[in-house]
Amino acid sequence: MTITAITDELALLAAKLRNITVKVRSGSLGSGSGVIWQKDGLIITNAHVATSNKTTVELSDGRTFDAVRTHFDPQQDLAALKIAATDLNTATIGDADALRVGELVLAVGNPFGDSGAVTTGIIHTNDRRLVMADIQLYPGNSGGPLADCLGRVVGINTMIANGLAVAISSSTVKRFLNGNRLHLGVTLQPVLVKRSLGLLILSVHSQSVAEAAGLQVGDVLIGVSGRSLSQPNDLSNYLNQSDSKSLPLQVLRGGQQYIFYAVFQDGKTAVEVT
Repeated sequence: MTITAITDELALLAAKLRNITVKVRSGSLGSGSGVIWQKDGLIITNAHVATSNKTTVELSDGRTFDAVRTHFDPQQDLAALKIAATDLNTATIGDADALRVGELVLAVGNPFGDSGAVTTGIIHTNDRRLVMADIQLYPGNSGGPLADCLGRVVGINTMIANGLAVAISSSTVKRFLNGNRLHLGVTLQPVLVKRSLGLLILSVHSQSVAEAAGLQVGDVLIGVSGRSLSQPNDLSNYLNQSDSKSLPLQVLRGGQQYIFYAVFQDGKTAVEVT
């Protein structure tokens, strides 16, 4: 491929990403950026960009909408906004976990009030929750997309640290929209096991993480990753404090202790404690 062809491809890619990037204004703190996540008007941005419930979103074509903040998590620095628009151009979401160090990425945002500014760089590190890239960001880029060389959004730009751009991974955004929870897919009842808390499995949901792991009705969960349970919500807390997609569960079955490995994906059925 010639230099001219590469340049043309990058220009087309930049235009595509600019179309799914919006300008977000919240309160009196200036403007930031956001990404059109769904065609029905769902916008993803940073929590520090959407600090107020009175937020406006400006699309790349200049249309402006009042936005309702539907999700907000300052600890993860993520917010979701909803505008009254349909059939919008939407981001193609990529797999941040598949990024390789040295891979080409693009960032789009609205630095210093400019609309749809594009910068390029390479992946520096990738640790599941955060993606770090050797790419230039400025105030106003926060909340905008970090995309791979195919235009797939792999992160939401959030800050600069030690000269590197830091983005929240697309997988973290997916969990955020699903309620930030990893789900096992069982109905549980607290029971005492030798003066310690256990969680008796009353049912295993079809096609759930628990079913895939081999858990059965009558099993008693007594720990996660070597940590025992002291209260019913410990299980949910332990699952969602972990960065691992595969967790060892300590289970009693027929008086014997076994280890089952739960492998998590987004969108599984919820843990229910009765």
